[in-house]
Amino acid sequence: MNIKEIQQLIKFVAKSGVSEVKIESKDLKLSVKTGASGKLVSHTEPVLLNTQPLVQNVLSETYSEPEKVQASDTSEDNHLITIKSPIIGTFYRKPSPDKPNFIEIGDSIKEGSVLCVVEAMKLFNEIESEYSGKIVKILVDDASPVEFDQPLFVVDPS
Repeated sequence: MNIKEIQQLIKFVAKSGVSEVKIESKDLKLSVKTGASGKLVSHTEPVLLNTQPLVQNVLSETYSEPEKVQASDTSEDNHLITIKSPIIGTFYRKPSPDKPNFIEIGDSIKEGSVLCVVEAMKLFNEIESEYSGKIVKILVDDASPVEFDQPLFVVDPS
């Protein structure tokens, strides 16, 4: 089970109103539940590779298509899209300290463009855009901690 599949499962649980989901096999134990405050709490046991068939079955039974990063209204203009963090971690604007930033304000991006990386548990996860457009705002400072679903960028899709 990779990080994107776990993120998709967490998003599904959050939107469905289900209070708890558990997946168990001989190689994997995963539990996702909402706490009393309504915030998501996630816990995983050590995972061995080759759990792909289990994950595909669970995801295909729950919904047919992965969700896009949610668009939200901004106070400036309703057509702007906010790209949010899919995971908790540390936000970095560049692939390494000696490299240039992935993007700057005013840059045009395409679907699949790498916008930043978020480090989680010593893994650097590239965050790709699911939209094409122009970067209007960068909402997080480099090397700052980010939360799940925290706004990172504002994009003008026109």
